[in-house]
This record gives sequence, structure tokens and C-alpha cells, in this order.
Amino acid sequence: MLIILQFVASPSFSSPNAGLLSDPVFFWLIISIISGFAFFGVLFIIRAILKSTSKETKALNRTILQILVPKERKSEGQGGQIAQADRLEQIKEEIAITETFFASIAGLRAQRGFKNWITGRNDHFSFEIVAHNGLIYFYVDAPKRGREMIEQQIHAQYPYAEIEEIIDYNIFSENSKIVGAYLSSKQPKVFPFKTYKIMDSDPISGPLNVLAKIHENNSSAAIQFVIRSTHKKWRKKGVEIVRNVRKGAKFESVIQGNKVGKVFQFINENLLGKEGKNKNEFGQSEKYQLSPKEEEMIKGIEDKLSKGGVEINIRLLSVSDSEATARGNLDNLINSFSQYNLYRYGNSFSAKIPRNQAALIRDFIYRSLNERGLVVVNTEEMASFWHLPLRSTEAANIKWLGARKAPPPSDIPKEGILLGHTAYRGVDIEIKMKEADRRRHIYVIGKSGSGKSVFLKNMIIQDIKAGKGVCVVDPHGDLVEGVLGHIPKNRVDDVIVFNPSDTDRPIGLNMLEAKSEDQKDFAVQEMISIFYKLFPPEMIGPMFEHNMRNVMLTLMADLNDTGTIIDIPRMFTDDSYVKKYLVKLKDPVVRAFWEKEMAKTSDFHKSEMLGYLISKVGRFVENEMMRNIMGQQKSGFNFREVMDKQQILLINLAKGNTGEVNAKLLGLIVVAKLQMAAMGRAELPEEERKDFYLYIDEFQNFVTDSISTILSEARKYRLDLIIAHQYMGQLTDDKGRSDIRDAVLGNAGTMCSFRIGPEDADILSKEFAPTFSSYDLINVPQFTCYTKLLIDNTASKPFNMLVYPPEKGNQELADAIKELSRLKYGRDKKTVEAQLMERTQLGVSESAAKTNIIESSL
Repeated sequence: MLIILQFVASPSFSSPNAGLLSDPVFFWLIISIISGFAFFGVLFIIRAILKSTSKETKALNRTILQILVPKERKSEGQGGQIAQADRLEQIKEEIAITETFFASIAGLRAQRGFKNWITGRNDHFSFEIVAHNGLIYFYVDAPKRGREMIEQQIHAQYPYAEIEEIIDYNIFSENSKIVGAYLSSKQPKVFPFKTYKIMDSDPISGPLNVLAKIHENNSSAAIQFVIRSTHKKWRKKGVEIVRNVRKGAKFESVIQGNKVGKVFQFINENLLGKEGKNKNEFGQSEKYQLSPKEEEMIKGIEDKLSKGGVEINIRLLSVSDSEATARGNLDNLINSFSQYNLYRYGNSFSAKIPRNQAALIRDFIYRSLNERGLVVVNTEEMASFWHLPLRSTEAANIKWLGARKAPPPSDIPKEGILLGHTAYRGVDIEIKMKEADRRRHIYVIGKSGSGKSVFLKNMIIQDIKAGKGVCVVDPHGDLVEGVLGHIPKNRVDDVIVFNPSDTDRPIGLNMLEAKSEDQKDFAVQEMISIFYKLFPPEMIGPMFEHNMRNVMLTLMADLNDTGTIIDIPRMFTDDSYVKKYLVKLKDPVVRAFWEKEMAKTSDFHKSEMLGYLISKVGRFVENEMMRNIMGQQKSGFNFREVMDKQQILLINLAKGNTGEVNAKLLGLIVVAKLQMAAMGRAELPEEERKDFYLYIDEFQNFVTDSISTILSEARKYRLDLIIAHQYMGQLTDDKGRSDIRDAVLGNAGTMCSFRIGPEDADILSKEFAPTFSSYDLINVPQFTCYTKLLIDNTASKPFNMLVYPPEKGNQELADAIKELSRLKYGRDKKTVEAQLMERTQLGVSESAAKTNIIESSL
């Protein structure tokens, strides 16, 4: 516009052509031209201002996604190694997946219209690799309206990827020294970069190895690719280059541009008078012969043009408390991109480090796209610059996904107990289980601290609040204490707290207490199995079984006056005490044991036998706590009533207070008594049998080999088990037999695997294959489990399930319930001891004991 005004005002214009100024048409033409220039000048200034000011607004309307993929080990070939050619082929196949993903972005229609022109397009995405706090993260930034498309594309190509929306990360601090650079192309945009298809390794290994070493002086770094779909016209330049080179033009002339060649041709033909009929538009007199390398490069350009294209800004940013460290890290990052350079007949990167870093840092934070530094690449090149880490990627410090996720079954029940929930691809679904499916039992395994107890606690509380009958066998005490604080006030009277360490008011527990003749053999057999569980098999033997069976059956002769385990030693030292039970004894075989076998046994052999038995039973007779519990003829509560009346039985067997062996014995007795009570339900019609839920933590300590019978038959009597423990080695005996493990895996309908060890993962991976591998089972996050859920008596496909966090209970209520229970079901210690002394004659001489027996019989 200034030139036009100067031209109009100049003497050469005004003197000979002064008459033109008096022409209104010409005058208004000049004014229109000047106004047009002014209008467009102002418009472009406004456009620049609006594009700058709208960056922050656009940045706030975007979503930051963190992407994690699992690091899976793949089976290696012969000799433990994969052939290099095969390994390289695997790498290319995995990267090609990302190329498909970028093709969907390249296929998006570029935003058009005046609004997008004046304020700038907002259809770009940012793909980033960031080293921060010692780890390498992969992020994708997308406009909110494009988030769904991005997630769908990522999940389509990476089914096991986990996408999490996050608040934007921050790699800066108050003391940070920041230095950044732009990467641009040296050659025209249509010239190709080197891609993964012609490289001998994973292209991003170089940048990742640089990022992996960035940790000194509070250092961080980021590689940012801001991309958007480009207009189709970018191919026009490439097509023109290929066409001209095919016609015989040199690459150098083509790169300089057609206009320069046409200028030289005009000068030669018109000013210098040279003929140009045999010359092309670039001034070349004869057709240029392409070298093989140039032919290859022409093919490279054609290949680039054949795929979808995107416009990108590449920013590298380095942050550190030390300026020298920040600059060194940036230089290393820049150098790592040299592997993409094709130095002749191809493209290469040029780094620009601006003096004023403020604009670069602002564009990095806002993830804005600067049109002046655009590089056009196709999907193959973009996949070479950025892709998620591969299974073969060995760079250190990558933030991997601990374990894969899988979708929950589509037929998840809408009713039943709430086990947890699953968050899969942005959809949160509650996982429930029907009551009928619970009768096939639930098996839970996981390391300490993985979330098993929280899972059990949530289920127990739900059952209690629903009015169900529940028994909890807790070897640690924390589970029982946690449940007590959640007991509803309307169920306070249903609670029985069995705590052996409460020695002031012990609750009786007599294993030899039977309600019918049929239960006698079951009780005796279980008691012998318990001793096998407590002691090595070589310490038991057939003679121990023989003697113990007959003694216990004798003590159980009178159902109304049953003996106890504490009475066993006296049965071999006091003949008059034996006669008391022989009066009621009806079994001829057992009677023969006393009248024929024992009557003919010498005192010496009796003393040997007594010593052998005392070594097994004595620890319970001599222990005051155990003697006061197991020495009571009547149990403090009736197990059958607990089940039928839907009561709440909480067994606190904290080893620190009770002792490991004592806790084990009491737990075994409780489980056996519940099994005995469940079998007694055979007399009831099936529809009258109410479900009773037995929770056993560290169950391997409290079950005998009859667990297979419980798992297979107890469901008929509505005794539903929820069993948990830490590792598979607990389910094998000293001889390596795995009968209990096989029974559990073969009969448990629902399996929940929290984090486990490598050996257990090898076993359970067969249960969860092919959805999950042993690597997943080892790396499952805390409070998460892999679940095979029984749905309508059919096992579902495995899926992830998250446990709901625990809620805080009412401790005052818990203390009140414990006090009520001990007063209601416990007995005063002095009373119990007095009765034991009277019955067992402990501390009384043999002659006095005989006198007392005679007097009691009279």
C-alpha cells in the first residue's frame, strides 16, 4: 500500500497523467486498492492476535490420556534365542499396528471455514514421550470431542492397553533450567525420512535410551509430536517432482523449483538467442539418466505419497536444575533423531534452538501447532517416530502396565452379593453373584497385603446385613475385629464371638459331643485326621489310631454325659473311671478292646502306651487355656442351631494370643463341627435348609483331607464355603502330595486370584488362559483380582475385578458385642476349673479318685 501511495505522489505519475486523478473512476479504483490492502492487513493482524489468545482456551478444552501397555515375555526359539531376522520381523509387525492407528488420523477431514481460519484449527493431537521422576511415560493429548475416537483406535490396535485420563503432568520446578528445540525438515516435505521398514532395530529405542538415562539434577525431558491431518494438496508437489525427474530433470534442479528453470530458459532463448528446443524447462540440453540410488529415491517419494499424510510439529524439551545437564540431555535427544535421516535424495532433520525459549515453552504447554515449522510425514514415518513400547523393547524405566485387563461377561447378574466392580474402557460395572452359584464355593488366593481380607470383609458384612448365617474363622484376628464394627443393632443377639485368649470366661468346645449315633464315627474320624494334621504322619501310626478310636468311642458312649479330649489320659490310668463309661457302652468291638485287649496288657505296656498318647494329647491337657475350653462337656453353643437359626459365629484365632498349634486345633474342630452339623441337615427337606456361609482365611490350617467331601457334598446341605490363603505350597503335605490343592481347583466354582508368585502363576495360568498369562497373575495391582465367576452354574471367561475400599466401623459397638457374647456363651473360669478338677481328678491320689468314683456311682 505504501508503494502505491508513493507511486501516485511521484512527479512522474502526476505530471503527464494528472488528468487521471481527475477521473472519478480511476480515483475510486486507487482508493479501493488501498482500502483492500488496509483491510487485509488489519484482518491478518486480528487473525494473529486471535490465534495467539485462543491457545489457552483451546488447551483447556482438551484431554490428557496416559497409555500403559503390558510387558509380556514371549516364548523364545530353540536354544533360548530368537533368530535376528525373525525378531526384526516381529518388531516391524508390531510397529505396523501403530501405522494403522495414525492412518485414521490422517483420514480425518481437515477443518475448514472462516472461523477455523481466523482463530486456528483445533483438530490436532499431541503424542508425547516423557521422562519424569525416573520413569518414561507415553501420553496422548486430544480435543475432548476427539477423545472417544482416540480411545477406540488405541483399543482396536492394542486390546490390552489401559487408558487413563489424568491431570496434566508437570516437569517444571522453581529451579528448573529449560532448553528446547524444534525439529524441521531440510528438504521439501515430500521427501521421505528413513522408516522402521528399512531399519535394523526399533526406531524409538534410541530416544528411549536417552530418556532412560535422564535422572541427574532433578532432570526431566519430553518429546512432543503435535499432529493433524493435512490437505490433499501436499501430494501435488511430490507428483510434480516425480514427473519432472522421470522426464529427465536432475534432482537438484527439481528441488530448486520449476520457476527458476523457466527463468533461465527465457533468458537463453529470448535475450541470448540460444535455441532451446532440445532443452527442458530446467535448461538441460539432454535427458538426464537416473542412477540406481535415484531410482530408489523416486520410489521412496512415490511410496510416501501413496499413504496418508499428517502435518506435525516436533518439539524437544529438556529440564534440569543444572543448565549444562539440560543442554547435554537436549543435544543427546537431537542426535537420537539422526537415525531417521536420508542424507542424499531423502530428508533429514534440522534442529533449531531459539534464543527466546518462552514461545517454545508456551507452545509446548498449550500443545499448540505452529504452522511455520510444519513437517509433513506419512503414517509409516509417524509410526517410526512414535509408537507404544513393544514387547521386545528393553529400554529401562518404562512405565509398563502391571497386568492386562479383560471385559466382564455380558451376563453379569443384576442381583446377589456385590463382590466388587470392574472399570473397563470407561465403563464401571458392578459384579454380583447369585446365591445359587455361591453354593459351588469361592476360592481366593493372593499374597499378604494384596486385598484378600478387604474382599472377604466386604462379603461378610453384606451377608450379615442381609440376615444370613455366617461363620468366620480368622487366624489373625483383624478380620473378626473389622467385622464386629459393622454388625447391625438388630443382629447383636445373633453374634457369638469365640476368642480362646479370653481366659476369664472360656467358651466350651467339645469335639466328642455328638447328637446321634451316626455322628460318633464322623467325630472320631475327624479327630484322628486332626491329629494327622497337627503331627507328622510317622508320629501317629496305626497303634495310635487304634487306641484313640476306641478311647474316644468309649467317652462318647453316653450322649448325655460325653467325655472330652482332656479325659483321655485318665482312661489309661484309672480303671474305675473306664467302668463308668462301659456301663453305657453298646459297641461290642469297643467293649472287647477294654475287656480283652487292655485287661491282658501289662502295666509296663500300658505305661508305654500312655506316654505315647500323652505326648500327643498332653499339650492340650497341660495348657490351662486349652484345658478350660476343651474340657467342658457341653459346648458353649450349638453348631446346628447356629446354622439353622442364621446366627453369626466369629472365631478369633489370633496366633499371637492363642498359639499356633492351639489355634490350628481349635480351627480344625470348628470346621469339623460345622461339617457335622451340615450333614445332620439331611433330615430336613432341601427347601428348608437355609444357606450358611463359612469364611475361612488361611484355610489350609483348618481343613483335613475331607475338604474334598465338603466341597463336593456340603452344597447339598447349604454350607457354602469362601476359602482363602496365600500360596499353593500351603496345599501340599510334607511328602509333596497335592490332594487338597486338587480338590480345591477341581471343585471350587468361582476363583479369585489376587497377586501371586511365579510358581503359583504357572499353575493358575492354565485356569485363566488364554485371556491372562502368568505374567499378568504376578503383576495384578493391589485390591484387584482376576476372577472366573460362576454364572448360572457356568464358569465365565476371566476378567479383572476391583475390590471396594473398606469402611470404618463402630468400635464402641464392637466392644459392646464382644462383652455381651462372652457373658452369654462363656463360663466363669473358676467354675470351669472346679468342675474339671472334680471330673478328671487332676491332682487327686489314685485311691482317693477310686473312692470318689464309687461314691458318685452310688
